[in-house]
Amino acid sequence: MEMAVFLILLASVLLGTTEASSHVDHVPLVYDYYKESCPLAEEIVRRNVQIAVVKDPRMAASLLRLHFHDCFVMGCDASVLLDNSEGIVSEKQAGPNLNSIRGFEVIDEIKHILEKSCPCTVSCADILAIAARDAVVLRGGPSWNVYLGRRDSLEASFNGANQFIPAPNSSLETLIANFEQQGLHIGDLVALSGSHTMGKARCLSFRQRIYDTKYFRYHDKYKRDITFKKILQSICPESGKDDNLAPLDLVTPAKFDNNYFINVLQGEGLLGSDTVLTTQDEEGEIRKLVWAYASDEKRFFASFVESIIKMGNINVLTGEQGEIRRNCRFVNTH
Repeated sequence: MEMAVFLILLASVLLGTTEASSHVDHVPLVYDYYKESCPLAEEIVRRNVQIAVVKDPRMAASLLRLHFHDCFVMGCDASVLLDNSEGIVSEKQAGPNLNSIRGFEVIDEIKHILEKSCPCTVSCADILAIAARDAVVLRGGPSWNVYLGRRDSLEASFNGANQFIPAPNSSLETLIANFEQQGLHIGDLVALSGSHTMGKARCLSFRQRIYDTKYFRYHDKYKRDITFKKILQSICPESGKDDNLAPLDLVTPAKFDNNYFINVLQGEGLLGSDTVLTTQDEEGEIRKLVWAYASDEKRFFASFVESIIKMGNINVLTGEQGEIRRNCRFVNTH
């Protein structure tokens, strides 16, 4: 009898130890994480994002995109910021990122200032999350509380970047699969696609969209699709000039609003991955959301905030996981 009691007590102790260890490994993100350790952290990020966007309005979309491309590969851990180094092949060289993602110098400057103010305290992953929020706000979009406490990865995933970041000509089926792999659903896909309400894309990213006839099957009597096609063809020829840029939203290219969804309904989404939201939606569920957001900007903003907070929690490193990099481009040398 005494042995049975002993075994029960031993099991309870071991179970409690296991549960405690589990809690250490999964520390949640929290609001105002740097209130004591670096109280000016978010203000430093906001001020420098503002300076960068004043100098280059396109930078707002670029910083938002950096956060997205980071979170879709291994999670929101700043792996996208790592340069090539011993044992690391940079995600910057992967197909979806090469000559495409930008804003690294802005993050470098923010990190440099933060390291002077609060050495080894604010992670590069948290900087990306805060900068994305501030970029959206500066272009007229919604604000939200950024939950913090992410830590930085010790590695990058070149293969993951090639595999998990959606391509600009992805089919709807592929887009849904990409998002589901990250724990995101169709509602998140549509809301986060609204990020294409600002910024620009390279000719290389939308050439197939304007020269493949499958993207222009849905004509209207006003010939708006033909006019749109001619405008894009004047920017992007069938060959060459890969780096020519076109705004993702021709109407309000520098503003974060719901005009993206109006464009998509009119057949004027710039990327193939924009047009498929309506042309390949056999169930009609996505089309209903596109209509809803096109007619109600507040509803889009609310859904976008919910989805980007959810995205910002993908496979985060917390507690003792990872590290706080001193330089966002390289892991710390020990």
